Amino acid sequence: MGSPYLAALRPKQWTKNLVVFAAPLFGFSIEMQSLLGCLLAFALFCCASSGFYLLNDIADAESDRRHPIKCQRPIAAGKVSIPVAIGMAVVLLGGAITIGWLRSMALGATLTGYALLQIAYNLRLKRTVILDIIAIAAGFVLRAYAGAAATNIRLSPWFVLCTALLALFLGVEKRKAELRLFQIRGGKPRSVLKRYSMPLLTRMESVVTTGAVMSYALWSSGPQVQGASTPWMLLTLPFVLYGIFRYQLLSDPQEISRKSDTKLEQGGQSERPEEVLLTDIPLLFTVLSWVIAIFIILLLKQNKIIA
Repeated sequence: MGSPYLAALRPKQWTKNLVVFAAPLFGFSIEMQSLLGCLLAFALFCCASSGFYLLNDIADAESDRRHPIKCQRPIAAGKVSIPVAIGMAVVLLGGAITIGWLRSMALGATLTGYALLQIAYNLRLKRTVILDIIAIAAGFVLRAYAGAAATNIRLSPWFVLCTALLALFLGVEKRKAELRLFQIRGGKPRSVLKRYSMPLLTRMESVVTTGAVMSYALWSSGPQVQGASTPWMLLTLPFVLYGIFRYQLLSDPQEISRKSDTKLEQGGQSERPEEVLLTDIPLLFTVLSWVIAIFIILLLKQNKIIA
């Protein structure tokens, strides 16, 4: 069994912070300096996000103890004391923001903005319909900006738009899965779920999915539309389409019901997007294939084999 102190940091959620690598990937700047800058941004966001997870678990310790699954969290289970958790949170958050400002003003400002967003989300936004999903998306956009800030890469409008729409897509899918799992499990839902319905979330899903696919398609069309540096990036579009459709399958009400008949905890994986890449093999293979395809296209372009 792993350390309860490491478990309290929720390392599975660190997969969200891989978004910081999107800036050099989309900007075709795959160099050692860029990768090192992104690694720093990734580490700082992991520290900052874990600091907030600790603070959230401290605030929710009493309610978590009454939850059938959350009662196993280290703080709720008493495996990590509250004073120690507070100390860990202060060191992680303070250290991440301080190092960010020392690295560059842009990275420091991005981490500070992320911290303020998390404070607003936990105090109010997570209980406010629609704004809760927008706040989730804003967190992903800030992660993408952090990758650009750490590497001095200028973000294109298509990059920002595509990131924001994909993040909104993940937020909508998360709420869909949460709502369906509540319908299966019963009990008392979180207050914000009372304002959502499956038809509403389906309509929202349709809007953001269409926008995300179109923005990526336009970006990959090439420099004619101020997008990617080569139109050969259109070859990566099928991976994006399959990835989005696969994720929709994981949050589909019927799929959740089917899985929940055998083991409830396996149903609705998109309720926990941080775990999807680690547990769903087809989606993981699709993401890896997408990254490999980008690297091949970049290599061919650098060697002037393609335009």
